[in-house]
Amino acid sequence: MENVIEHYGILSLIPPLVAILLAFKTKQVLPSLFAAIFVGATIIYKGNIFMGFAKTIEKYIAGSVASEWNAGIIVFDLALGGMIGIVAKSGGSKAIAEWLGKKARNAQSAMASTWAMGLLIFFDDYSNTLLVGNTMRPLTDKHKISREKLAFLTDATAAPVASMALISTWIAYEMGLLRDAFASINVEVNIYSAFIQSVPFRFYSIIMLGFVLMIALTGRDYGPMLKAERRARKEGKLVADGSIPLASKELTDMEIKEDIPLRALNAIIPVLTVVVMVILGLYINGRGAVLAGEDAELISKLKANPLAFTVIRDVIGNANAAVAMMWASFLGSLVAMILVLSQKILTFKETIDAWVDGAKSLVIAIMVLVLAWGIGSICKDLGTAHYLVGILDGKISASILPMAVFILGCLIAFSTGTSWGTTAILMPIAVPLVYSLSGGDTGVILYATIGAVFTGAVFGDHCSPISDTTIMSSMASASDHIDHVKTQIPYSLTVAVIALIVGYLPAAILGINPAISLIAGLILAYLAIRFYGKKVEE
Repeated sequence: MENVIEHYGILSLIPPLVAILLAFKTKQVLPSLFAAIFVGATIIYKGNIFMGFAKTIEKYIAGSVASEWNAGIIVFDLALGGMIGIVAKSGGSKAIAEWLGKKARNAQSAMASTWAMGLLIFFDDYSNTLLVGNTMRPLTDKHKISREKLAFLTDATAAPVASMALISTWIAYEMGLLRDAFASINVEVNIYSAFIQSVPFRFYSIIMLGFVLMIALTGRDYGPMLKAERRARKEGKLVADGSIPLASKELTDMEIKEDIPLRALNAIIPVLTVVVMVILGLYINGRGAVLAGEDAELISKLKANPLAFTVIRDVIGNANAAVAMMWASFLGSLVAMILVLSQKILTFKETIDAWVDGAKSLVIAIMVLVLAWGIGSICKDLGTAHYLVGILDGKISASILPMAVFILGCLIAFSTGTSWGTTAILMPIAVPLVYSLSGGDTGVILYATIGAVFTGAVFGDHCSPISDTTIMSSMASASDHIDHVKTQIPYSLTVAVIALIVGYLPAAILGINPAISLIAGLILAYLAIRFYGKKVEE
């Protein structure tokens, strides 16, 4: 890897910059991502544009689809889109929107309901994004909430919740990084305890969750989001003129058959099936992985008490989330089919057509997702993240390390579009570095640095137009992708600045209790919304 860093240097920043600048300039995500991959491949193959073009197709696009994990996510998206197509065609989505509409009588309560649903689906950010966006879209559409706002509500809750949940698809990955990092400095700790101790220092993620709720309840917005909300409320335009939502009209404009009963259960049951099956699938798949592995202690615990909390946590953490989500989405599709056929709401042909239309609606979004994975591979081969890390190496002290790591994590995740990749790069460097600079201290500065790594990655994941979760938020909300990014960035930057001012600086330099920092951060977030934001109706 050192040769990669030494060989490409600043050139490794060119592909993500090309993708980001072209996407904002042209508002066309697909050609922007393709151009960035082509530029990166050409750099790797020493300026040979023919090899660059060939490898763009063969290695970075086809290779992304060939990945078992990525292929699983694609299948999950298609099957879930198909299920949603059946639910929409049968009137289930309209029924649940009308039911929720009686509970959520204005835009503020509709947005707060969306936020609450984001908290409830805590076990996986992909499942969270797709289920929340697709389920709540009819309700937010009814209250003339812009698709950009729905994408923000969906995106800004998914990763923060999943990354801090006590049981989720993230936890084994995060604990694995922590285990390796502590092993590298020869410090023995309870890894789960270390994970818990890092949570109060995830200032950006926690303050963002509070910020989203405040935005929802106050009805105030600022920046491009205010313009989008006023357009939706006053002109009835849920998306801007000329925008291209990442879900096709087969789904968003699907016509419901006349004279059919509108039953909310036809939407609720399939969605609950997916939620329950994802959790059950994670346990089943994780259990198989544990029993087939070599962790004798965990195997013994699993056999002795398979339903103990710590066992369930570790088993789910070892699961392949893509497999569990595939199982869940196909079972959800099957349940949706059985419901509409048994009630004779749709014929078998109409049911299959609705499933196909729902799956077709996500094709463009999946193409964007594949290209985003491709540019992620390009950045990895060029050593983009390692180059950014090298810029700060040896230039910082322990007291400002949490702040520096947070900023660097934001930059890496924004440039590469991956939160997991960012943490994988930073954690093995940040923990030994802070341990060394602090003279072997394992207190506040260490855990503040760990929290900064994890939550800095989440920030970049929120803002980057090449992030898979950002793309999936646009997909689930049927929002134009670049419009989603442009409206969310000011909010993410606001929370990031607050996290720096009241979080990482005082926590590391003054040793202030993180609870005080979080309270101060939430107060500042409210003041920013109250005095800078304006009511949409004003």
